[in-house]
Amino acid sequence: MPIRFFIKQWLMPPGVLLLLLLAAWWLRKRRPRLAGLCFAVGLGSLWLMSLPLAVQESARLLETEPPLAVSEWAGLAGRADAIVVLGAGRERGDPAWGGDDQPTATALERMRFAARLAKASGLPVLTSGGLHYGTPPSEARLMADRLREDFAVEVKWQEQASRTTWENARFSADILQPLGIRRVVVVTQAWHMQRSRWSFEQAGFDVVPAPMGFLGREHARPFAGLLPESRAMWQSGQLFNEAVGLVGYRLFY
Repeated sequence: MPIRFFIKQWLMPPGVLLLLLLAAWWLRKRRPRLAGLCFAVGLGSLWLMSLPLAVQESARLLETEPPLAVSEWAGLAGRADAIVVLGAGRERGDPAWGGDDQPTATALERMRFAARLAKASGLPVLTSGGLHYGTPPSEARLMADRLREDFAVEVKWQEQASRTTWENARFSADILQPLGIRRVVVVTQAWHMQRSRWSFEQAGFDVVPAPMGFLGREHARPFAGLLPESRAMWQSGQLFNEAVGLVGYRLFY
């Protein structure tokens, strides 16, 4: 896992773009034209990734599933048999919580939405996510604890082995399908929903998408979203990773 993580970080932005800038410096005397190209692509891509406008337009290409209308929440019990919340990592050893690990902000957004859907529909909940750092507790356990203590929602099942979206679907199927559950509401970020829905359908589920956290809406930033922001850089990295994942899943799965 550490080697895989190391390689991925340098093949994905911003790592690969920093390598291009390093290559530009290395080649500046021997291959000035190639160095200029590496510099332009590296710096230009970093600039684009930092723009809220670029995030908005990129997200619109990925966010293909429409949101559930609030009026549909109560009727979900007639369309599905369970709600599945996908993990999104964990923050390690937060001193504010006595040194306990906590779900990431992205995971908390998913949990909050799933809690509202569960209370409106009465559907049981499954949390899905394995050992993010290779050590317990699992993401599924952390989410289940927080849903119970912070949102007053009891989690019926915990899928604690998955490391990827594909495994979220496969291992959730191992738990739910022997119980006769094949219709599920899947809760995740809107930009992640396209790959999630495909994975769960490949695992044999009928999926009711419940996307949230849309980035493709009007960004409402000054200067038309053309000023760089650190938050946009992080969001662009998530979107790029998702686009690569969409292609990779169809090629390898």
